Amino acid sequence: MDGFSSLVGIFKSFLGFICRIFYSLSDLDMSVMVGRVNVQRVTRSITYYYTSRTPWGNSSSHSPPTLSPLPSKTDTPPTSRPNLSDLPSHPVVSSSLTPSTSDVPKHSASLTSTPTRPLLLLFPWLGARPSAVAKYQNIYLDRGLDVLTVNSDVWHFLWPRWGLEYAAEVLDILDDHRFKGRPLLVHAFSIGGYTFSQMLTQVVRAPDKYPGLAQRVVGHVYDSMVVGTLEHMATGLGKTMFPRVEPLVRHTAMFYFWLFKSKTVDYYDRAIKVIYDNPITAPALFFFCENDALCDPVAVEAIIDTWRRRGVTVDAKKWKESVHAGHLRCHPEEYLSTLERCLNLPLIRSKM
Repeated sequence: MDGFSSLVGIFKSFLGFICRIFYSLSDLDMSVMVGRVNVQRVTRSITYYYTSRTPWGNSSSHSPPTLSPLPSKTDTPPTSRPNLSDLPSHPVVSSSLTPSTSDVPKHSASLTSTPTRPLLLLFPWLGARPSAVAKYQNIYLDRGLDVLTVNSDVWHFLWPRWGLEYAAEVLDILDDHRFKGRPLLVHAFSIGGYTFSQMLTQVVRAPDKYPGLAQRVVGHVYDSMVVGTLEHMATGLGKTMFPRVEPLVRHTAMFYFWLFKSKTVDYYDRAIKVIYDNPITAPALFFFCENDALCDPVAVEAIIDTWRRRGVTVDAKKWKESVHAGHLRCHPEEYLSTLERCLNLPLIRSKM
């Protein structure tokens, strides 16, 4: 046991060293937005942005935007989209999980029916620079939403128990007087989608502790969702974080997942199941591409088809070539027009 414990310590130290190097390359400038935007640091990794002098609960200077229903279509022709019967129940990491096919009630929440300002939950990609995240924050701030930015740590993914603890922390924050009861719009990028899935896992585990959370969500957007086989994720992790030593990172990650299967892989399987059986029935929107090393397009299309079969309205925008969590930069007009059409956010192009 002493030898095994030493080996565990070596791997954790090695991965911690990788993480420290990665974060040292990140842009640490916190001057994201100034002037009319108020910023409140909630925790080290969670920040609240709002444009009125006081949070919405004490001010009514803005009218909430309208969330339009998403049309039931994608940019992919029907003949090129895989049928659910042609795919595995879903591309789990190591076990076979069957998504629920029960009927889902239609989501009927409307942002125009509430006097409180909607809150955007923004989950950036790993190592996102504040200046890059600000482009998305401004889209929603300019349209009258407040923004709660929830940053993820690589250890939330590599050690899922910490990710679940972090998810519970975010859920507790949403119960704060500043946010409690407000309609929620979710926009998650890459590993941020995984963090949001951990929040859903907590909601499913303890529905009495987080009552009505799923019903508060009036729409959810996923950009470059991290999903696929274990080897696919390990490859993507290496290409995304350290492309020059991608094979080393991939093999190290695969060995790490094998060594701590019960603490990693089993948790990933549960997170994937929660995504397929998502308790949120509000309209959804996916952005993804075919050449993404971390976001398997076949897996994303399987999720889309599953949700549609459950009665959820889903739209999607897929590109043949783009960049992981960089679709706005590569395809600005298409990205913004899709948000404009699906979320009824007019004039956002003129704000960029």
